[in-house]
Order: sequence, then structure tokens, then C-alpha cells
Amino acid sequence: MTRFSVHARTPDFEPKDFRTALGRFPTGVTIVTARDDNGEPVGLTVSSFNSVSLHPPLILWSLALRSRTLPIFERIDRYAVHVLAAGQARLARQFATVPGRDRFADVAWDTNEFGTPRLLEGVAAWFECFNRSRHEAGDHMIMVGEVERCGHSSDMPLVFHAGGFDLTPRDDL
Repeated sequence: MTRFSVHARTPDFEPKDFRTALGRFPTGVTIVTARDDNGEPVGLTVSSFNSVSLHPPLILWSLALRSRTLPIFERIDRYAVHVLAAGQARLARQFATVPGRDRFADVAWDTNEFGTPRLLEGVAAWFECFNRSRHEAGDHMIMVGEVERCGHSSDMPLVFHAGGFDLTPRDDL
């Protein structure tokens, strides 16, 4: 008879080894945008993005508990997730910069009827979301969004793996 433990065992690896192993799984790159309490646009680069459900349409992404924007995303009703296209590594870096810099500088954007900032040029896909739920897990907050609107282009997505962007041109399949 197989017995199952009720607790996870202590990891037998260093955090840097875990991060390196995770880096072997390529991910897409997104920018999540919203408005803060003062109505100012906020945005950040996120690679932890995934689909959850088709019915209802749900996505998830995660944000570090130490992030300065976490209190904003815990309070707001809506946000937008933009899947970056292959040529947008510069934009990903811009939205991943040190706080205090204007991440929206020289970026074409507008707002929807709820005031949520939407990037207007070059994204591979976008999702306008209602901030449905949040779940603390380890050192991150998992944000679950109910998709109210979405769209896509024919552009290939920007891919991140092994600590960098995959800038290799791709042939059409």
C-alpha cells in the first residue's frame, strides 16, 4: 500500500538552481496596465501569465508580494494584459525599469470606457479583465482576471527563456 505524505519535503536545491531550471521553460512576455488611486497609468512587465478557463473566460498572472504596485492591483476593479509581439523587447524592458520612471513615455496608448490604459501598437494579443480574485502563494500574489474583451494580431509573440528574450526570427509555419 502506497502512503502519501501530508506535507511537502524540504527542497534539496538552492534558489538559484530553481530559477535556472524554471528559465528552461519559455514564456511569453506581457505588460499589465491599470490606473492607480490618483488616476495615473501604471504598468509592469510580467512573464507569469496563463489561461485558466474558457467558460468563464479566465486568465491569471502573478505579482511579487514585494512589488510596489501590489497595493494598486489589490484595490482596482479592472486591468489590461498585453501579450507583446516578437519585436517589442525594448518595450518589455521599458515597463520593467526602476520605479519612478515614466514607463508610458513615447508609448501609444489610450483608455477604454473604464479608464484602463490600453497599448495601441504592435501587441500580439490583449485582454481587458475584471479583477476577479487574488490568491497569495509563496512570495507572489496570483491575480485571476475575468476577460471582458480580447483581441489579437497575426504577429508572433515575444518569448523569454534562460534569462533573456528569444530574438531569433521565425519562419511561418
